[in-house]
Amino acid sequence: MAGISSFTREQIAEAEHHLDTPSPETDPKVDRLVNELIGRVADKWTMLILEELNEKGVMRFSEIGRAIEGISQKMLTQTLRLMERDGLVTRTVYPVVPPKVEYRLTALGESLGAAFCGVWVWAERYLEEIEASREAFDTRD
Repeated sequence: MAGISSFTREQIAEAEHHLDTPSPETDPKVDRLVNELIGRVADKWTMLILEELNEKGVMRFSEIGRAIEGISQKMLTQTLRLMERDGLVTRTVYPVVPPKVEYRLTALGESLGAAFCGVWVWAERYLEEIEASREAFDTRD
């Protein structure tokens, strides 16, 4: 997994900008969508798939499965279907035997990946502080 390095400098700069810019009041529909997306991405598989597809472009189902350690075929299928439903990936089926199915990020999926790039930016920024806090917590009586 490539982490922050799989995103462009522009995506990282945009994520850093959002970390430093306070948000105005949001529409309740936007709040609901954000909560749904956080729930989807927080399942970790969506984020890992976003990252793999961002890094490699077009991938076959089996390639994604091999690239993401620990994901079951069932979970990969479910996650890709939900991502397709949300418009984050496109699925192309080729009429060959055996079936060939490819996935790629849509522009919407790329933009979500860029938005969540902020998590890596944040983690880099606060790594030492978090490690120190964890160490202090773990060593207290």
